[in-house]
Amino acid sequence: MTQRILVILPHPDDEAFGLSGTLASYIQQGYEVTYACLTLGEMGRNMGIPPFANRVTLPKIRKQELLESCDAIGIQDLRMLGFHDKTIEFEDQPYLERVISELLEELTPELVFTFYPGYSVHPDHDATGAAVIRTITRMSAESRPTVQCLAFSRDCEQALGKPDVEYDVRAYLQQKVASIRAHRSQFQAAELMGTETLTEQELNTRYGWERLWTYQFAD
Repeated sequence: MTQRILVILPHPDDEAFGLSGTLASYIQQGYEVTYACLTLGEMGRNMGIPPFANRVTLPKIRKQELLESCDAIGIQDLRMLGFHDKTIEFEDQPYLERVISELLEELTPELVFTFYPGYSVHPDHDATGAAVIRTITRMSAESRPTVQCLAFSRDCEQALGKPDVEYDVRAYLQQKVASIRAHRSQFQAAELMGTETLTEQELNTRYGWERLWTYQFAD
């Protein structure tokens, strides 16, 4: 039986820093990964350095960047769901949850990655994670996939404890760096690497581990 993973995040680039190495690792192990990206990040403030995008062209550019990032990671099943950037918290909740439910029913994943609601800084992050959790909560306990969450608010460890999942992605830094660099309008090579070339040890230290929290359902 094919082992499946479903990633549900709101923006192009959400996958890059915190999840790309993990996903590349799972893909190499034979898992099929579906990435459901809710928006094209069309309201992003960054336009490249020097600017090469504008408010009109940014959605098309970010779509292409997302495709390149998925190619770098090895993701073959990308679903661009067409929601509008910076409005996920205002979307019709039953409709959003129905879209998520249909993905879960189609794919029956063993593992779902999303943001931890309330601890992921951006309103779209929190709203996406909350919709995923609400939808999966309604599933029977025996049929629920494991849900692992990204979180990076300042108080996340104080509230949630230390991450209980730690992925060693040092063998996948090539894919991870390529995923980050694909999002050229949002991240520049100078921001990724600093002003100097990083040694292998520095790369391993800075990007070699991805840490997540397993969501604990009440039942």
